[in-house]
Amino acid sequence: MHIPKSDTSGLTIVGFDEALRQSDITELQSYDHSKWLYVPNCYGEYRYILGTRGKNPLICVGINPSTAAPDDLDNTLKSVARIAVANGYDSWIMFNVYAQRATNPDDMDGTLNAELHRQNMLAFNYILDLYSEGNTPSVWAAWGTIITKRPYLADCVRDMIEAGKKRSARWLCAGKISKAGHPHHPLYLKKDEKTVDFDIENYLQLLLK
Repeated sequence: MHIPKSDTSGLTIVGFDEALRQSDITELQSYDHSKWLYVPNCYGEYRYILGTRGKNPLICVGINPSTAAPDDLDNTLKSVARIAVANGYDSWIMFNVYAQRATNPDDMDGTLNAELHRQNMLAFNYILDLYSEGNTPSVWAAWGTIITKRPYLADCVRDMIEAGKKRSARWLCAGKISKAGHPHHPLYLKKDEKTVDFDIENYLQLLLK
């Protein structure tokens, strides 16, 4: 079980571009690079991207990473993989509103690490640009009620929405929306659950109230 050693303000953050470069160095890989996209490419206190490679991925967005890594998926990512297949995607990418690893979201940073968020947004823009040519990026909002754990998470979502607008991203959800309007977490969804359009703009207004 992953427990953060400390808040991320005490870490030296490896920027996304450098972490992506390192992920392409064969001798630094402990997994099949032709199958997996994993940035950074080793287990650490934060993670920008974990997913499988393909031409038409479902981009799933949770709140923060837990313990998953290539060939060692947790139950949440196993569900993400199944639902991606059920909806006709050839691959999936797990992204997160905040990049800090924490098995328990209550252990996330109490205040926003602006540099970690900035680098995480570079990762999100990279994903959108990588797959937007000829396709509309499909972004699955899948964070559940955990979004309320930290006030800064709403601002992070707002930045993601703005990035998505520039690429005409299509926002989706799966499963029952909560009474407060939050999209369902991937865990405990049916394996063939269908994604549907999600009004992310209206949701953001609810989130910021």
